[in-house]
Amino acid sequence: MVDVSKETPDVTEQRLRQVLAIAELKVHDGTWCYEETPLHAPPTLTPRTLAVVRDEDSWSALVPYTDDGPADRERFGLFSFHFPSGVDNSGFVGWLATHLKHRLGTGVFVVCGSNRDRGGIYDYWGCPAHLLPDAVATVKSLRANAPADIGLDAGIDVGINAEADVTANATG
Repeated sequence: MVDVSKETPDVTEQRLRQVLAIAELKVHDGTWCYEETPLHAPPTLTPRTLAVVRDEDSWSALVPYTDDGPADRERFGLFSFHFPSGVDNSGFVGWLATHLKHRLGTGVFVVCGSNRDRGGIYDYWGCPAHLLPDAVATVKSLRANAPADIGLDAGIDVGINAEADVTANATG
């Protein structure tokens, strides 16, 4: 479920730092790239294929980098987050992408999916491979500086404080 929150920028910052602190973070081994194929020839899904997306001309499959493709392919490092069920993570992608852009000077890409058995939404984040250690250090720094528990226990979606203009998710 997508949450809709009306809150001040300071409250959003606190909430998303806490969301980051309780999310499951995984740094993925290896270097990744996109393999492109024409629209009429979709890629074959294999256990090594992480994601597939298309536009009106071609398919792009996110796969481990190998030396047998075009030499000019961009190389990416990956990390991912799984979020606990019921936590309002609305705005997370834009918030963290902005922090990474300000600190590292780079943009990122994000591929999202859902696995209800593991809480719901998850994100795979890609950045230039040589910046992966710095991106992970930035994430860990933000996690370490998260505010004290503000009520974002897994399965519970609550407002930050009584004064904030927060619309809590009415999931029952």
